[in-house]
Amino acid sequence: MADPHTHRPLRWLWLLLTWLCIALALAGALLPGLPTTIFILLAAGCASRCSPRLRLWLQQHPLFGERLRNWEQGGYIDRRTKWVASAGMLTALAIVLITISHPVLLAAILLFIATGALVVWSRPEPISDQTAWPDSRDSA
Repeated sequence: MADPHTHRPLRWLWLLLTWLCIALALAGALLPGLPTTIFILLAAGCASRCSPRLRLWLQQHPLFGERLRNWEQGGYIDRRTKWVASAGMLTALAIVLITISHPVLLAAILLFIATGALVVWSRPEPISDQTAWPDSRDSA
């Protein structure tokens, strides 16, 4: 059990929210314009309130785990994820430009896409093991 003070109905609500966020993240991995990372972060936060085992599963997941760990270790987004997110945003942008003609709605959607791109590209990238300087204490 996660927290002995968490009431059973509240725990079930957190669990439901966790799985809803996981489902949205999986949909985001397939659909352009629907973010994936934010839903994984939300799922991890919800899981930490109801199920440490589910939280651990997310951290070790082959698709989401590395991105989640990067975020938790410093708000990092790796370069590949930035490019994949950008491709999804550009695809969504193309769909929006083709299908929506209402100027106010179009402007709002474009603002959201631009904000998403700005947030994604403003995040630092993790330093890989190959580029990190070795610790001087390791050479002894």
